[in-house]
Amino acid sequence: MKIALIGYGKMGKMIEEIARSRGHEIVSIIDIDNQQDFESEAFASADVAIEFTAPQAAYGNYLKAWAKGVKVVSGSTGWMKEHGDDVRQACENGRTLFWASNFSIGVAIFSAVNRYLAKIMNQFPQYDVEMEETHHVHKLDHPSGTAITLAEEIVENIDRKEAWAEDTTDPKLLRVDHIRRGEVPGIHTIRYDSDADIITITHDAHSRRGFALGAVLAAEYTKDHQGLLTISDMFKF
Repeated sequence: MKIALIGYGKMGKMIEEIARSRGHEIVSIIDIDNQQDFESEAFASADVAIEFTAPQAAYGNYLKAWAKGVKVVSGSTGWMKEHGDDVRQACENGRTLFWASNFSIGVAIFSAVNRYLAKIMNQFPQYDVEMEETHHVHKLDHPSGTAITLAEEIVENIDRKEAWAEDTTDPKLLRVDHIRRGEVPGIHTIRYDSDADIITITHDAHSRRGFALGAVLAAEYTKDHQGLLTISDMFKF
């Protein structure tokens, strides 16, 4: 498969390594200093572009890739509130985007456990639920896209929570806290606390490698699928 990379930071370099190890060809690498390469024949030859950039750049990158007929896999977060409707409409009209807040296989499993546990805990109002996410100091957005996805899954399945919020004491809201320290790849912890006991589930990433592998697996899936795709399409938990 021919892959283009959009964004060539630590994640982009790791994706390149894993993609090559799986027999794929990297035909174009676009970063901040060579945006003109979106117009190149090499970029247009890609089956899929894998995009990991900043929230303010992501949607524009999708448009540039789609203009060349290239499908996109993206892990960029922070763009959905402003451009979510536009992306959904584009994907209904023939464009393809595989988007996930987190491509880790472990996080996909953790998310499935989160949904199942929330359905169970909906029956036990004596347990209050809260979430905490920890990431490296370079991460600008908060809470993380993964935390937002997990929080939305909890709110969807627990009737006593109307929405999620940061820094809240409102019992009707799911509290989501964030911590930024060191070079932490990502830790997400969900706690159900009662007077009697506490139930805790945690996903703790050792490195970015799991995210990078998941992104390459998503590209392999996207090559043969169309529309707006996500982890639940690739993994049927």
